[in-house]
Amino acid sequence: MKTYKLLTPGPLTTTDTVKQEMLFDHCTWDDDYKKITLEIRDQLLTLAHADSTTYTVVLMQGSGTFGVESVLSSVVGENEKLLIAANGAYGERMEEIAKHNRIPYVIYNEHYNQVPSAEKIKKMLEEDSDITHVAMVHSETTSGILNDIQAVAQIVKGAGKTFIVDAMSSFGGVDIDVPGMGIDFIISSANKCIQGVPGFSFIICKKDKLEESRGKARSLSLDLYDQWKTMEADGKWRFTSPTHVVLAFARALKELEEEGGIPARAKRYLDNNQLLIRKMKEFGIRPYISPDHQGPIITTFFYPENCNFSFQEMYDFIKERGYAIYPGKVTEADTFRIGNIGEIYEEDILKVVSLFKEFLETRQEV
Repeated sequence: MKTYKLLTPGPLTTTDTVKQEMLFDHCTWDDDYKKITLEIRDQLLTLAHADSTTYTVVLMQGSGTFGVESVLSSVVGENEKLLIAANGAYGERMEEIAKHNRIPYVIYNEHYNQVPSAEKIKKMLEEDSDITHVAMVHSETTSGILNDIQAVAQIVKGAGKTFIVDAMSSFGGVDIDVPGMGIDFIISSANKCIQGVPGFSFIICKKDKLEESRGKARSLSLDLYDQWKTMEADGKWRFTSPTHVVLAFARALKELEEEGGIPARAKRYLDNNQLLIRKMKEFGIRPYISPDHQGPIITTFFYPENCNFSFQEMYDFIKERGYAIYPGKVTEADTFRIGNIGEIYEEDILKVVSLFKEFLETRQEV
């Protein structure tokens, strides 16, 4: 199979050393393996600026959506109500989860290129006293926008509500002071900015809020509280865990530390992002999101004007030359997306931009 690098928001290009960790077979009940799970949980708390007296970490089998569904279906009770602030496909997916789990909810939809307004959320909380929980996405990879969770957190906590953040594609690549913001549940995935591989999500939880969720879960396998109680004892997962993925993630955490932690990785991602935007602008390709809300993870670009442009032909052209970008458009406008996280550096950004320019030149010849 021909290899290529991924310019996507996860799964992403990993190091050879992370992949090599998966060559080792481990059993789930072994003490050495359970120790690895406990160490991972401690390290994630440190990355979140949280301590074990007030916060804990739960690892959950499955994709990031499994983690989001685990939280929403476990912590919002039948007599409680969820407010979802959405400005993209992943906020809208929370609504799908709420519908499937029969969670009482209301949704506030914002345009894909606008951040949810903290003031609008404040007004909704004032007008509907039944709302007990607020959930939103931090880095919405539908567009690449970075939502202002800090402003929303101040409103939510001021109103005494529970705050849930989907930080799937930002945690580890953007510094987030979880206790400082008062976030109660923050969810991410092994195959995002930590630069592991797909297979499990993780949830950093305020302990008292997690305790309150006991008995509320609508699912057996996604029961967040029961998963925590089992894992808290000695590091054992309730059901079979993705052992190879866990080993790779432990290695990825070590490599994050070796790189210089979140500050260093955040700088590399931001440098990649700004270089990409600057170079694409040189031949008239404009970003969809304004600079004040553009996140460092993935960038959405408008289709080029005045040329015979085909996204699929462009995608195939670039992939054949060593890079796969995020396929397809998800906004109402004609756009495409390029991610810049994972083992991606300046030379990769310059290369893919040169390939894009080369492709456009071929289209002008047609």
